[in-house]
Amino acid sequence: MKRIYQIVLSMVVLTGMLVGCQNKPATKTVAEDVKVEKPLAWTRNANIYEVNIRQYTPEGTINAFIEHMPRLKEMGVDILWVMPVFPISEKNRKGSMGSYYAVADYRAVNPEFGTMDDLKNMVDKAHEMGMHVILDWVANHTGWDNFLINEHPEYYTRNEEGEVVIPEGTDWSDTADLNYENNDMREYMIGSLKYWIENADVDGFRCDVAGMVPTDFWEKARKDLDSIKPVFMLAEDGGHELLENAFDMGYGWDFHHIMNDIAKGEKNANDIEAFFAKVDTIFPADSYTMNFITNHDENSWNGTVKERMGEAGNTFAVLTFTMPGMPLIYSGQEAGMAKRLKFFEKDTIDWSNKTLEPFYKQLLSLKSNNKALQNGIKGGEIVRIPSDKNEEVYAFAREAEGDKVLVVLNLTADTQEITLSSEALAGDYKDYFSKEETTLSSEEKMSLKPWEYKVYTAQ
Repeated sequence: MKRIYQIVLSMVVLTGMLVGCQNKPATKTVAEDVKVEKPLAWTRNANIYEVNIRQYTPEGTINAFIEHMPRLKEMGVDILWVMPVFPISEKNRKGSMGSYYAVADYRAVNPEFGTMDDLKNMVDKAHEMGMHVILDWVANHTGWDNFLINEHPEYYTRNEEGEVVIPEGTDWSDTADLNYENNDMREYMIGSLKYWIENADVDGFRCDVAGMVPTDFWEKARKDLDSIKPVFMLAEDGGHELLENAFDMGYGWDFHHIMNDIAKGEKNANDIEAFFAKVDTIFPADSYTMNFITNHDENSWNGTVKERMGEAGNTFAVLTFTMPGMPLIYSGQEAGMAKRLKFFEKDTIDWSNKTLEPFYKQLLSLKSNNKALQNGIKGGEIVRIPSDKNEEVYAFAREAEGDKVLVVLNLTADTQEITLSSEALAGDYKDYFSKEETTLSSEEKMSLKPWEYKVYTAQ
């Protein structure tokens, strides 16, 4: 988190913004009564796909990625989250290519990826296909040769010796920490966010380490952005505060770790039930959680799905697509990516084996078309189906607007003979994957193979 003193002085910052504007050129302001449209209608049954431009193709360019977009549309992808496209700082960079998150210029496209026209073309094509695009935004820090560090040294956090510092509590030696006590810097950052909406027509932002930036900054930024175009905002943060007024969706880090721990035998199905009870009491009712079995950080630093989850990867993928929240697919996930992508070097994804693509296409279709799985308050509440193996098996039903989904998951590496008992179980269903029709009573015996999953739908 950002330094405590910055939080304590948040009221001073707000006061300074009001006073300071008297000495600044006139800028567009937003009335206090502007209503933030949150969440947007097109996000209700949406999924999200993380695009790693550098590693997606041998060329590592925007134009090369565009060739894959029809495939992603056919697969059922709704939102493209594009990892940072900005020029990368050379000073203090890590590896030969550096980190996407060491930004050299907030209002330019990395020439390694292409041009501004290429990016605009990508967004236009996505919109023509019915997809939306959000850009990865790095608000907490810049690279060491961002022009701001020389032209506006007051924008940066300094130690007692007056030296610019890296973000507190990190090893991000390739980045310089921005000082959110400086109102001019805040305005520059908001102006840069606006730039991409006004010039490239992007649909929102995924905001890196959003919790390290003051919440009041995000709340003002959200109002200003919505005054141009209603946007979708994703916070890389697992807390609830940012979801109150600034962001639509946060990271499901806690649940991700629960899944990893279940795969290792360190937690069980009852921990899932406890998690949902916590979410219901803490998080805003109509906020979204992004659910994932992998992403760029997990893959590069903590391991592939196979390394972390063994044979349970598909089981947890089914869970992330059927539980409350929005499911994420990371670049290469549909190809069963079996390697940790290098973060600071070129390391092209191997697309030779897309055997999981039909599996994810089915899950994307289920998410998109079943009203019980809508995001936020529109989706059905999760109702656990008790069994005589509550630690080993997690079964639940969700129902909304005439649609119903029943999910049964064996969360162990052993065969389980179980008895499910609940009135919520009874009904006529179709096995979603086998397409076989079946009728279930309020008490059912089932035999589940290791990590086996069953998904039933009813109308």
